[in-house]
Amino acid sequence: MNKLLQSDLSELESLLEKVKSQGLDYINTIDDRPTSSHQKIPETLGLDKQGLGGRETLQLFNERFEPLIVSSSGPRFWGYVIGGSTPASIMGDWLASIYDQNPQAIKGTGDISANIELETIQLILDLFDLPKSYVGGFVTGATMSNFTCLAVARQWIGKTAGKDFAKEGITEKIPVLTATPHSSAIKSLALLGMGSNNIVKIKTIEGHREAISIDDLEAQIKKLNGRPFILISSAGTVNTVDFDDFKAIKKLKETYNFWWHTDAAFGGFAACSNTHKHFLEDWDYSDSITLDCHKWLNVPYESAVFLVKEEHRLLQTESFQNSNAPYLGDPLENFNYLNFLPENSRRLKALPAWFSLRAYGKEGYTSIVENSIGLGQYFGKKIEESHDFKLLAPVRLNNIVFNLKRKPNQNVLDAFLNQLNGSGKVFMTPTFYHDEKAIRASFVNWRTTEKDVDLVCEEMQRIINAI
Repeated sequence: MNKLLQSDLSELESLLEKVKSQGLDYINTIDDRPTSSHQKIPETLGLDKQGLGGRETLQLFNERFEPLIVSSSGPRFWGYVIGGSTPASIMGDWLASIYDQNPQAIKGTGDISANIELETIQLILDLFDLPKSYVGGFVTGATMSNFTCLAVARQWIGKTAGKDFAKEGITEKIPVLTATPHSSAIKSLALLGMGSNNIVKIKTIEGHREAISIDDLEAQIKKLNGRPFILISSAGTVNTVDFDDFKAIKKLKETYNFWWHTDAAFGGFAACSNTHKHFLEDWDYSDSITLDCHKWLNVPYESAVFLVKEEHRLLQTESFQNSNAPYLGDPLENFNYLNFLPENSRRLKALPAWFSLRAYGKEGYTSIVENSIGLGQYFGKKIEESHDFKLLAPVRLNNIVFNLKRKPNQNVLDAFLNQLNGSGKVFMTPTFYHDEKAIRASFVNWRTTEKDVDLVCEEMQRIINAI
């Protein structure tokens, strides 16, 4: 064995203690850690011939990169809809790295850790009060979840025309109807060969809405003259968390032939709220659903779930079957994730979610979601009462879109946001809402409190007074 490997193995307990101590220091001081970095980016170093060993490598990391790490998992990082990591999910994530499983098969010899994944999917269905009639699995994020779901939808379209797109390739244009899709869904259409520019854009409801106009949707459906299509609906748009009318879509599905995919990356967590779960009524009639766990589930990054109705199991295996592995047997009789999702190699992504769901249960996640919604409303009220800022849309859930009350030019808005993010006390993202440049704040982190909102509002006032 290499001497450095042997040395690190013998000192592993000491090395992990140092990492644990450093990690706890980050977590315990996260309120004071800046949300943005102003450190100089270090020059790239080449590979050492002999290596440094674990201890010196940690020291090198701390010298070169640790100062660049911002508190994106902390209570005042309100950009990009990023959750933190609950204590239990960190436990699960560490063990996922230690055990280093590749969860695929659920029986036989070898790794059968996929059983943990299947159980975690059942826990997620319980959390959202969804029926057990979904096949689900873990992927890296909402992009790969949308990709997985839309790949099965693509195969469904082909089969309606008597074709096998997975084997033969796409031979015709696939109608995709949507109103306010997330960019990850558009990227998935490009990756799947359906074309990111080939969507039929549906009008939105008039007013401060991003949801599908059902009247225009049906009008566009009628233009297809009975041709099957894919509908991408939103359970929470990325700006204002607007929800499409799932009850109306369900009624349309009773009349027209289409694949219904719902992107519920973070808006689906409204199902955990006693006061907002009505937004999701009848979403369980969707053929497929996207959920993003590293958002509101508050588990470490690279964690999302796809859900596809059990009745489409054959289409799913046709889309993803690992054809070069005949030893796996009939994919419908011998379940293996190799045949139900894009990747052949994965880490045990489900374990952090399993730990967190088991640790905090339905009540724990209800409290996380309700707290985030309450903080969104609290921040929205602060904006409404301000003399310097204005809401651009009603606060529906956990995202707030706002602007400067005085008619701003782009330079003034950019200067304000750059100074706000540059303060290191909060991070928000720029966005566009109804063709107007704006700022978006997203509340999903389990640690955020009203005290954080008050601190940010004070900083916003200080900066706007100085501009």
